[in-house]
Amino acid sequence: MAARAVIALVSVADVVATELADHLDRRGHDVRQARQPWEAESLLAGGGIDVVVVGDSLSQAEGRDLLRRYGGQGEGGRDGPDFILICRPSDLVDKVLALELGAADVVESPLNVRELAARVGGLLSRRGRGTQELIVLENATVDLRSAIVMHRSGTEEQLSPGQVALLRLFLASPRKVLTRDDIIAAAPAENADAFDRSIDSRIVRLRRKLDTETITTIRGAGYRFDPPQQFTD
Repeated sequence: MAARAVIALVSVADVVATELADHLDRRGHDVRQARQPWEAESLLAGGGIDVVVVGDSLSQAEGRDLLRRYGGQGEGGRDGPDFILICRPSDLVDKVLALELGAADVVESPLNVRELAARVGGLLSRRGRGTQELIVLENATVDLRSAIVMHRSGTEEQLSPGQVALLRLFLASPRKVLTRDDIIAAAPAENADAFDRSIDSRIVRLRRKLDTETITTIRGAGYRFDPPQQFTD
């Protein structure tokens, strides 16, 4: 198994850092925090960091200094981590300077934590360290690897191992009617009660959690997954 991607949060406000760390940790990443400049020096000097998020409680000059000394250098393969700097809306000059020094991204505060986490995920993918396996449905996006359902409203729900197995089964058999026997064989329930009407209950719970109409009941035959339009484009 590949090592977990490592994200450093440097002088990020506690309310943002707590939510962001939880968000990233549930996606399988290793999050390390440094609240003081000297802690950041020790953390970054040790290497092994993929992405650094620098909060606006650190001065812009201090943030640029960390970027200059520890950020990735050269085109192609990077030696150091990618940097995301958080700045205040009025700091246009600082934003331009950070980008000119090689910051991968500069985000203005106040910010949306989910958007910031997505930016981190994008950088990890560019570095070949992405861990997401995303499925986009009508009203939610599912990250199969972390078993998280991300609803359009911004709320998130966790899928059980059995629900992940069931969803993978449907994804592997689009537009094919799966019988109860097919489901029991390929995606067994998480308890001994895996037969007959319990399959109906599993399907109902999965549809409700995914907020989707793509899994339909074929009376007297079984169930069918009809992919959203983007699956066929």
